[in-house]
Amino acid sequence: MKGSVAFYEAVFGWQAPELGPDAGGYRLFKKNGKDVAGIGPTQDPNQPTAWAVYIATEDADATAEKVKQAGGNVIAPPFDVLKSGRMAVFQDPTGAFISVWQAYDMKGAELIDEPGTLAWAELNTRGVDKAKPFYKQVFGWGDKTSESQPGQPPYTEWQLGGKTIGGAMEIGPSGINLPSQVPPHWLVYFGSSDVDATTKKVKDLGGKVNMEPQDFPGGRFSVVSDPVGAVFAIVKMSPSS
Repeated sequence: MKGSVAFYEAVFGWQAPELGPDAGGYRLFKKNGKDVAGIGPTQDPNQPTAWAVYIATEDADATAEKVKQAGGNVIAPPFDVLKSGRMAVFQDPTGAFISVWQAYDMKGAELIDEPGTLAWAELNTRGVDKAKPFYKQVFGWGDKTSESQPGQPPYTEWQLGGKTIGGAMEIGPSGINLPSQVPPHWLVYFGSSDVDATTKKVKDLGGKVNMEPQDFPGGRFSVVSDPVGAVFAIVKMSPSS
């Protein structure tokens, strides 16, 4: 995990101070002294390294019940994380993992939507239409699907209170072309002032470029992997996005 900490510190200028023995190796990534993300050791040697998306909830236990009723799976039932908060891990009906966080002392990300912080989260799955009622029932999300550029697949925006909060894309012939072994997943996007330069830095530091920098209607992005295989995206939104 030490190598991963050094990688992200170099790519985004984060700091990750050790939290002591009670944290079990978990650390918080900080930017300008503010919490922006977290990192911890995998709990199972067979578990792949991956970024996890956490959705805020006022009641993790009630959300777990909603997940069951909506056809999802409770992978890790709600449990307290010291005095920081209460969390749970679920799997939606399409197979994508999603977590929730009920804040106690730690509220979550303190900086977003700027370079080196979380800028977007996107569900890539086989069966977006199957996912829509699940996220509506569990989190109260609406959805808006629209055509993108000519020849490109439609894109779904998750909405809450009339505001767009994330996205969803179909994997397959009618969506994004990914290898069959890639499971449904949530993809995190971190902001950058220069997508090309940050992507090159990832490569220079031992990461992998899965999708070269390219423009999209809302800006420019790339998809990369860190040296141990965790996939994430880099994005610069256009001023109007």
